[in-house]
Amino acid sequence: MAIEIERKFLVKGDRWRSLATGILYRQGYIATQKGTTVRIRLVGEQGYITIKGKSVGISRAEYEYPIPAEDAQEMLDNLCEHPLIEKTRYKIKLAGLIWEIDEFAGENQGLIIAEVEITDENQNVELPEWIEREVSDDPRYFNVNLAKHPFQQWSQEERESNE
Repeated sequence: MAIEIERKFLVKGDRWRSLATGILYRQGYIATQKGTTVRIRLVGEQGYITIKGKSVGISRAEYEYPIPAEDAQEMLDNLCEHPLIEKTRYKIKLAGLIWEIDEFAGENQGLIIAEVEITDENQNVELPEWIEREVSDDPRYFNVNLAKHPFQQWSQEERESNE
């Protein structure tokens, strides 16, 4: 079984921008129930289908497979719930880890999240200076939930909670 162990953080400032170039991601969700999700993603010109299990702490089962870009585009247009998640992803290698910084567009414009996959939930992670705070345990920042309740629709109170 493939297990994903991931920590999420809000990003501050722009110092990270000079460290990588980004690629456009478009993704949507076909099914979400009882903590299981089926995601369709188009990364540049490559399509993917991903099945993720229910999160337990910061871990969950994850299975991802490439699919033709044309199929991914049709599923995004016709099968996925809208709005879609649109973002530019930047990958930065630091201290032996790969940080993925997602700068959201569309309905989630204004949100920038950094994610880092680790091999053990207790693994020590050296935080870069551009990390604001951790949101790994805050389900509002899960992409599946950002598709259902986009950042642009959050009240000022929602945006300020947990600061």
